[in-house]
Amino acid sequence: MTMANAFGSSDFERLSAAEQSMITRREKVLGPAYRLFYERPLHFVRGEGVWLYDAEGNAYLDTYNNVPSVGHSNLAVLEAATRQAATLNTHTRYLHENVLAFAEALTSTCPDELSQVMFTCTGSEANDLAVRIARNYTGGSGIIVTAHAYHGVTSAVAEFSPSLGPNVDLGAHVRTVPAPDPSLPPEGMAGTFAEGVEAAIADLKRHGIKPAMLILDTIFSSDGVIPGQPGFLKAAVDAIRQAGGIFVADEVQPGFGRTGEGMWGFQRHGLVPDLVTIGKPMGNGYPVAGLIARPEVIADFGKNARYFNTFGGNPVAAATGMAVLRFIKEQNLITHSRDVGEYFLDELASLSSRFPQLAAIRGAGLFIGADIEDAGRPSASLAARIVNGLRERRVLISASGPHANVLKVRPPLVFTRGHVDHFMKALKKTMMTCLED
Repeated sequence: MTMANAFGSSDFERLSAAEQSMITRREKVLGPAYRLFYERPLHFVRGEGVWLYDAEGNAYLDTYNNVPSVGHSNLAVLEAATRQAATLNTHTRYLHENVLAFAEALTSTCPDELSQVMFTCTGSEANDLAVRIARNYTGGSGIIVTAHAYHGVTSAVAEFSPSLGPNVDLGAHVRTVPAPDPSLPPEGMAGTFAEGVEAAIADLKRHGIKPAMLILDTIFSSDGVIPGQPGFLKAAVDAIRQAGGIFVADEVQPGFGRTGEGMWGFQRHGLVPDLVTIGKPMGNGYPVAGLIARPEVIADFGKNARYFNTFGGNPVAAATGMAVLRFIKEQNLITHSRDVGEYFLDELASLSSRFPQLAAIRGAGLFIGADIEDAGRPSASLAARIVNGLRERRVLISASGPHANVLKVRPPLVFTRGHVDHFMKALKKTMMTCLED
């Protein structure tokens, strides 16, 4: 299948000659594994703040990309990165103040028990490292995840990332549990989810597999954005620890102030994880990620299994990450995320009273999910029409969840109420158009 056929001939023909050429070249040189967003792919050449600009200079409101968390082309971050890159860039086998200061700054955002950092380049690498540490610490190999989770793309991590699809097999040591049910009251959500974890633990043991870890994206973004009531995860975490395993909080997506209730998603639940994996927004686009740990969990691993990452935690990465942390603090973006997120939720709720297809709405800070239904049932097709309709109105969004029907909203943290208003106008027009078709 050619790219033209993949997008549909009419969509392909609506692209400029230059864009058609790029898609043809892309198919030839990048191969079939890569995907493009939207029925009509976009060609961006510049970004600033919450805006992306195409080759013709058209501005698109970015309501989706959480990697540039402090805004596209943030000058404070760029200056820190370029200043260090022009001076020195080596690795963590040499002493460097940046690396130490960055690690100290990261642990200062966490409970005292989480006091040591290991750096990687990507969230996938961080979760891969978490597996190795968990197995070493517990002596087990069993991993428990939610039914539509995404944790990365290395060979080991893809085995417990069910959202990659049926053609990527889960490991024999992996058990999935249903994601928390947002339709249940808080106690019911907590109890039902914990029961699922307990059943997974029992099944692992029945097959002679000792549990090693429960790993959760603390806002369940791939499962459909399910923040839940603060504290509901405690019973599930207690269950894995009682079984001899550890709890890994995957903060690659909800971390760095996005939920508006602290720097990390796990803080909403009053928990202290054993390991915390971090990435994506950590460098505002620069590849930096890592793992924050309880010292006792990594002590034996560090003693017996030498760890080194050529690029992970280099001085430029550390300078970049420090600039991101500094910007979040100086601009009070955690509180800002909470306040703008609450306004966003209120506006979506108001619109849903007019359009019942915009069903349940959930969120914490600037991480929001909205179920799209048709006749009371999840509708991936309507969600796709809305996503592509917004694209035509120059607003970027995506969909997630096991039924691909949850609008996924996670803009840069510098998003304002004015940007929310811009989004809502576009969404209202898009809903009206989609429902007329």
